[in-house]
Amino acid sequence: MNSDKLKEGMQNAPHRALYHALGMTEEEIKRPLVGIVSSYNEIVPGHMNIDKITEAVRLGVAMAGGTPVVFPAIAVCDGIAMGHKGMKYSLVTRDLIADSTEAMTLAHGFDALVMVPNCDKNVPGLLMAAARLNVPTVFVSGGPMLAGRIDGRKISFSSISEAVGQYNAGKIDEEKLKEYECKTCPTCGSCSGMYTANSMNCLTEVLGMGLKGNGTIPAVYSQRIELAKHAGMAVMEMLKRDIRPRDIMTEDAFTNAITVDMALGCSTNSMLHLPAIAHECGIEINLDIANKISEKTPNLCHLAPAGATYIEELNEAGGVYAVMNELSKKNLIHTECITVTGRTVGENIKDCVNLNHDVIRPIENPYSETGGIAVLRGNLAPDGSVVKRSAVASEMLVHEGPAKVFDSEEEAQAAINSGKIVPGDVVVIRYEGPKGGPGMREMLNPTSAIMGMGLGNSVALITDGRFSGATRGACVGHVSPEAASGGLIGVVKDGDIISINIPENKLELKVDESEIKERMKNFVPKQKPLSGYLKRYAALVSSGAEGAILN
Repeated sequence: MNSDKLKEGMQNAPHRALYHALGMTEEEIKRPLVGIVSSYNEIVPGHMNIDKITEAVRLGVAMAGGTPVVFPAIAVCDGIAMGHKGMKYSLVTRDLIADSTEAMTLAHGFDALVMVPNCDKNVPGLLMAAARLNVPTVFVSGGPMLAGRIDGRKISFSSISEAVGQYNAGKIDEEKLKEYECKTCPTCGSCSGMYTANSMNCLTEVLGMGLKGNGTIPAVYSQRIELAKHAGMAVMEMLKRDIRPRDIMTEDAFTNAITVDMALGCSTNSMLHLPAIAHECGIEINLDIANKISEKTPNLCHLAPAGATYIEELNEAGGVYAVMNELSKKNLIHTECITVTGRTVGENIKDCVNLNHDVIRPIENPYSETGGIAVLRGNLAPDGSVVKRSAVASEMLVHEGPAKVFDSEEEAQAAINSGKIVPGDVVVIRYEGPKGGPGMREMLNPTSAIMGMGLGNSVALITDGRFSGATRGACVGHVSPEAASGGLIGVVKDGDIISINIPENKLELKVDESEIKERMKNFVPKQKPLSGYLKRYAALVSSGAEGAILN
């Protein structure tokens, strides 16, 4: 065991003295030390119940013969950070989380880890740490929020965001907006649709790093406490059998994750995080694999914001394993991959049937024959861009229109609110990429305003930034190279015609080639004054097409 180097022998008496200072008994010191990485805090709704999850993990570890030791990980609430400078600090925390977990684990010689995350960058950050450290590790999240209810129908976080757009357009009054405000988020947990946090928690199950139900059991269900206890027990079994994260997160496991991503219609952010996690495993994911997998993977779920069903209903329908079982009927899942259960994917999903064909379409009757995410390329995005195709209206799958160009989210938001965006427009928001933001802000406010004002079927948006999982519509993000790195998006002008063709995976600036060459010859990207962590981040971060990893 790693911790034996710290605990055994006369020379380690000083270490043992410090364990005794913690109140550890001789028996506890002799057992394996299991680090429990708790993301508990009192500002993120998805994390306010994690103290209870962490305590349940502690019990599970102790029951199975380990000594549990809790230490923290930070987390940003993307919803609260949205629309202001705070969003620059969301994506950048992914690497802080991975780095700090690495530091704590190696400094204290933990034998195994249980990760207790829940929200957008917290989950991938800890998956990156798990891959980097490669000690036996199990994930158990805080769980999803229950859907809100208004006027007899279920709603989620995208509903309140779009309600602001409806209010600005005069479609609802202040009293109705207040009702949305009070009823949208009725419980703790990660927001109730297939947004980034729930996407990543579901994909953690698919990767094999979380137990059944990790992505779907609601935060407020007692069943999640039971799941946490089983996670604590499972990590002790992994330690005995020496099953490690890189044994689990293989190339086939990542192929499974992208496949299920396509079937579920996950957040576009999954195409930012999966390459970064794979990179820590020594596996490189090229964005083009997304389209190859999408071509043969049917879209089986239309969860909010793409449709009117929610994570709680996915859970009741059989959860992630039921989706995987459907996909396995056409041999789309690598079933031989090992998981944290100690069993293979095939053994795990064998008896998990689809209990609701309205929530999980049978594989013979999908929403579409191709997957929920598409990667677009063309002169505007030679390195790639990403769109959640399952959340795009059919009439917007192919769109051509004049650009309305903005150098920040705030400028675009002001133009949308003041009625300057009209049907047919393509809104371009640049200098919001990993380097240019820096931090690659999410564009939920502009996209929600467009939808709320009734422009979702006639206006598209492209950005070198990214989108919240709550975004829907013809919204193309991760445009690479970004403006700050000299990408063509940096020289687009108002009125230029932009063509978006999602079925053909194309994103093009319809400007004469000689004119493009002339613009690029004279192009000097804008530089923002930076300091502190953002300055260091901007200097080290790669493009969105590469997962915004730090070099």
